[in-house]
Amino acid sequence: MRPMLQFPSQTMEIIRCRLFYLLAVCCLGLVGCTAVDGTGQLQQSPAALDRLQVVTTVAPLADIIGNVIGDLADLQALVPPGVNSHTYEPTPSDARHLAAAELIFINGLQLEALILDLAEANVAEGVPIVALGDQVLDRSDWVFDFSFPESGGAPNPHIWLNPELVMACVEVISEELGRADPAQAEAYAANAEAYLDHLRQLDSALAEASATVPEAQRQLLTYHDSWAYFGPRYGFTITGAIQPADMAEPSAQEVADLIRQVREADVPVIFGAAEFPSPVLEAIARETGARLEASLADDVLPGEPGDPEHSYIGMMLYNTRIIVAALGGDVQALDSVPLTQNQADG
Repeated sequence: MRPMLQFPSQTMEIIRCRLFYLLAVCCLGLVGCTAVDGTGQLQQSPAALDRLQVVTTVAPLADIIGNVIGDLADLQALVPPGVNSHTYEPTPSDARHLAAAELIFINGLQLEALILDLAEANVAEGVPIVALGDQVLDRSDWVFDFSFPESGGAPNPHIWLNPELVMACVEVISEELGRADPAQAEAYAANAEAYLDHLRQLDSALAEASATVPEAQRQLLTYHDSWAYFGPRYGFTITGAIQPADMAEPSAQEVADLIRQVREADVPVIFGAAEFPSPVLEAIARETGARLEASLADDVLPGEPGDPEHSYIGMMLYNTRIIVAALGGDVQALDSVPLTQNQADG
């Protein structure tokens, strides 16, 4: 019998209330490729035992990785859709998935610290944990800002909002999949190249649409500080962000400073996100006269599973349409980008 799952000290308080459940279902002897039957019992899935077991974290990464995997392996994303990935608390089922994994992809750049702790405590010996952001982004290119101050040590982690960085991630993903599953290496490489073609089209269309925004209007003031790598890629100035580093609401003094900043920079639009509702946005818009557009989605795929737009590319098109239209640009170039759907299991 292999040892029970281990949890690092900083994660213990999060899962202590579920300890008895963990002891009941999370023995490594019960994991591998498993399913739950109608009685709640874990069952071995012989067909799945022959397929590479891949685990990742947030929905955009899952879709990106899924496009490289195709139907060649099993993929599990840990962070549920619409949940704040910065504050997500791992569950016993996450520990079970990590223990069964043969390859793990995380965003890195300290986004998933608790998940990484849990993975390092539970993965089988030799299983790679690939931090994509740390591989594709040189330390000199890390972005520190209001929500991610340098004093905190963790850079802005939102690399997936820059398709150029995503293309670099796809190269790493393809190489790691081929290394973990050599028999399918050529197929992974072919899937990656096909997906890279779509990402190049996306990148070109985003640049073309963004260029139609009047230069004086190319300012991004957002609630959640997600757009640090998107802005410079497409010619936008990141004016600031509203949510502070502790992911709480800003203080009264911080709100006053933001109001002054919006007025001084003549910011035309304040962008919020559906997953981060905040009354502060309305207050700042009301005080400054800026328009409020509170429907961005930095890590939530639009639509429902199975919908053509429910993908990373669909998410980027959705967000860029909102940004470009709100700032007075033309979104027509975005219509040329085909939507893709991966075939990987989620």
